[in-house]
Amino acid sequence: MTVEFTLAGYRELIAAILARGYEITDFSQTRAARRHLILRHDIDQCLASAARLAAVEAEQGWRASYFVLMRSEMYNPFSPAGLGALREIAGAGHEIGLHLDASIYGADAAALEAAVERECAMLESITGQRVSMISFHRPSPNLRPYDRILAGRGNTYESRFFDEIGYCSDSRGAWRHGRPRDHAAIAEGRALQLLTHAIWWVGEGDRPEDRLSAFLDRRFSLLETELAAHCAVHTPRKLKERI
Repeated sequence: MTVEFTLAGYRELIAAILARGYEITDFSQTRAARRHLILRHDIDQCLASAARLAAVEAEQGWRASYFVLMRSEMYNPFSPAGLGALREIAGAGHEIGLHLDASIYGADAAALEAAVERECAMLESITGQRVSMISFHRPSPNLRPYDRILAGRGNTYESRFFDEIGYCSDSRGAWRHGRPRDHAAIAEGRALQLLTHAIWWVGEGDRPEDRLSAFLDRRFSLLETELAAHCAVHTPRKLKERI
């Protein structure tokens, strides 16, 4: 049997749902009573992992929605590597949306509206395509569901996507709403929003904590390389060990 949280496991999972008569759709096309499947990916840690998953989906002819943080310490969408990964995802035909950390802006509705417009404009400048959907990052209970339009954009936690259709997520590297294939929406032939995070499916190790440790090692190695390239007084630790 294929190990579940791997790229092969992801292909097997989506293929199994499609074999039940499901069709992959985006947020604008999804209808609650139809066998529609939304593939949603929130990019919380690693753009490179997301780009690898996006390539696998493109090979299968699947179109997903990827949501990008513009204000994060985890990655930089404007760095050469970040720009490259995002353009690979967009170039593979996937939708790019904004992953918004609403907690930064407090309870001020006007500030939130302005922030969405500003962050969407930045993301659009990278991808060259309009951002039409927003996904909240670690949303507070008052944002689930959230039926207000923000800066002319819809969001993934609207009632029609969160309550009226099925919802399943691999949050923290496990199925905390039940396994997708066993979801009540699948059994009933209703639409399903499937939220996955690429870091749990792409990377080294069998456990979620192993995947995160490998990610941290890669990030540290990149920072070491960049620091050595731009600051002559720094010697990477691995080089120091050989001296």
